[in-house]
Amino acid sequence: MVTTDFTTVNDNNSNAFHKMEDDYIRLHHEHDVKDNQCSSSLVKHIKAPVPLVWSLVRRFDQPQRYKPFVSRCIMNGDLQIGSVREVNVKSGLPATTSTERLELLDDEEHIFRITIVGGDHRLKNYSSVITVHPEVIDGRPGTMVIESFVVDVPDGNTKDETCYFVEALIKCNLTSLANVSERLAVQDRTEPIDRI
Repeated sequence: MVTTDFTTVNDNNSNAFHKMEDDYIRLHHEHDVKDNQCSSSLVKHIKAPVPLVWSLVRRFDQPQRYKPFVSRCIMNGDLQIGSVREVNVKSGLPATTSTERLELLDDEEHIFRITIVGGDHRLKNYSSVITVHPEVIDGRPGTMVIESFVVDVPDGNTKDETCYFVEALIKCNLTSLANVSERLAVQDRTEPIDRI
């Protein structure tokens, strides 16, 4: 299942957008989904350049810079593959802590992958991938962010219910990422591409 959120798409370009999204999803977001799991991919188009958006996404040690449900993050180790962070979750969610391991941080290809390895929540065997891709939005440098996940379906829940819950969290995070990135981009006054 793929959920897309276009910030600026007209009918002439929608097929091109869908093809790019599908290509990136096939390349980076295919998960090995078992019978008791669900998976989905979400796409967000952000009116800010890739380096700015990536600078927020890649900070495994500071997810609270754009994730609204994170109140605090404590790192165990440095920012290397295999590093673990302890995330405190704000009230209102059915959790207070999450223990997450950094699986991949590729600054050249802009790929970020984590797994959840513990915590007081129901997201068992959760793994997510975020990729960041350049695009042009309204004649300016923009970013296509794709986040996908796979997770076990908890006892008493359906696949649809589980996907809906996780997608709602990711949509909040991606919307916040867009808001923070676009606010920073306006401060930097990014010039239209045809003037660069």
